[in-house]
Amino acid sequence: MAYVDTGPAAAPVTALCLHGNPAWGYLYRHMMPVFEAAGLRVVVPDLLGFGRSDKPAHEADHRWALHRGALLDLIAHLDLRNVLLVVQDWGGLFGLTLPHEMPERFTRLLVMNTTLGLGQVSEGFRQWRTYAAGQPDLAVGKLIRRGRPELSESEAAAYDAPFPDASYKAALRAFPPLVPDVELHGCEADGLAASREAAVFWRERWQGESFMAVGERDPVLGPPVMASLRRLIRGCPEPLMLPQAGHFVQEWGGPVAAAALRHFRLAT
Repeated sequence: MAYVDTGPAAAPVTALCLHGNPAWGYLYRHMMPVFEAAGLRVVVPDLLGFGRSDKPAHEADHRWALHRGALLDLIAHLDLRNVLLVVQDWGGLFGLTLPHEMPERFTRLLVMNTTLGLGQVSEGFRQWRTYAAGQPDLAVGKLIRRGRPELSESEAAAYDAPFPDASYKAALRAFPPLVPDVELHGCEADGLAASREAAVFWRERWQGESFMAVGERDPVLGPPVMASLRRLIRGCPEPLMLPQAGHFVQEWGGPVAAAALRHFRLAT
């Protein structure tokens, strides 16, 4: 697993930034400088199968236990403490299931367009799953640029760079069917139990601070999904609504990071 680890190693707060599908750590390029300027340590891993990380070549290799376990191992290996968990998309599907396993390490949450895998999926997600199934060689940069037309050619190329051809994209193909869906997988869906445990944690046991930012133009994990998630997070305040932002909220991430730091009283 490749990761960026920047800022002071002894910083009092560490931002752990988790991306989703089909992106990689490059997605956080607008947020990382804001966190660093505030004196935070910033850790940005590339999920296995994405970015600069190893890419298991078979779709069957990609399972919840592999990806969630790798993140738990990374946190323990780097001994991350006083963590500000920053999540979006699959970064949340996996990331929101981490704190109940090691609650002493997490103190803050910045959550953007994501959800918990509790077994029910939205119609927007079903449409995305169907679309993704017909795209064995998904053009990553082109997809992200659809939601962020201002993205430059070089930025779109950077999103594409870790995936030269379809043989590098097993994880991209594997992830949509991995979202727990009891209609598709039954009650033994991979990841369902951990997600339900996480829901109880966020609703009843979470003692930290939270900040939510919502890209309103997201047809899959937009305002209705985020409103449901907010109700699950104990003490989560009214979200920062971003009328111009789509699914990949980090593309508008500089102001989001700054607003979160002000909320957490971490801004310098």
